[in-house]
Amino acid sequence: MDAALLGPQVVDEPGTIVELTGRRAEPARPDLTVVVPSYHDGAAIRENLDRLRRALDSTGLEWEVVLVVDGDVDTYREALPCRGPRVRVLGYDSNRGKGFALRYGISQARGELVTFIDSDMEIAPEEIGRMARLLDLYDADVVVGSKRHPLSEVEYPRLRRLQSLGYQLLIRALFRVRVRDTQTGLKLMRREVAERVLDVALVKRFAFDLELLAIAWCFGFRRIIEAPVRIDYRFASTTNLRSVFWVLVDTLAIFYRLRLRRTYTRRSRQGMLALLSTLPATLGPD
Repeated sequence: MDAALLGPQVVDEPGTIVELTGRRAEPARPDLTVVVPSYHDGAAIRENLDRLRRALDSTGLEWEVVLVVDGDVDTYREALPCRGPRVRVLGYDSNRGKGFALRYGISQARGELVTFIDSDMEIAPEEIGRMARLLDLYDADVVVGSKRHPLSEVEYPRLRRLQSLGYQLLIRALFRVRVRDTQTGLKLMRREVAERVLDVALVKRFAFDLELLAIAWCFGFRRIIEAPVRIDYRFASTTNLRSVFWVLVDTLAIFYRLRLRRTYTRRSRQGMLALLSTLPATLGPD
């Protein structure tokens, strides 16, 4: 790996105001932070971020994007030119999984609202504005993008639908979360919810979406509503067996911690410290 990319390095955060006296003033807090976990996107990350920026500009909100590159140096290099006052590019040199990247990105969020979306933008980012309006209209804690919403525009094979339905039935049997689709990678929540969940979340890879909603429900954030999504991707195959296995393992582990050990309610504000203590070397600008 290029040694110049290794850190950590201390640089002024994009968007931070440096006064003439040399003192750093606190940047204004945006309305919305969008956390984007990225892995193996390569040069496509630039076009995807451009589309996200256009979608966010149309919301009428003050926004910031926190891109977290999950151990992929090539994608990190491609993303660096996208940095600006409202786009931060963060990364580290070892792949830790989507759940870890999301937790790390959310820990860096400054917005009053926090959302996350997959970096391929296969889930239309134009829906973020509608989700923010729904959260405000219904005074919700969390808005979940749902493939099963009647207004969603999604095409995927029947077998994949059956797999998804089977998993959601399992979740409804194990948890009390009243959501028909926990796994679509677009969710928006109040900052209070994101911070409370982040403190105790443990899943780093396959079932972070479910863990987030299960913890939120456990802590009394039960105003969870579903919103329609548009997904452009046509699934070419079913989920591989290895991924299915680990999703089930993570799901059962969440149930064990939530219902039997009650781990989440016993943990304090040590969650973020534990996360940062396992963080590999961070990537820095060339």
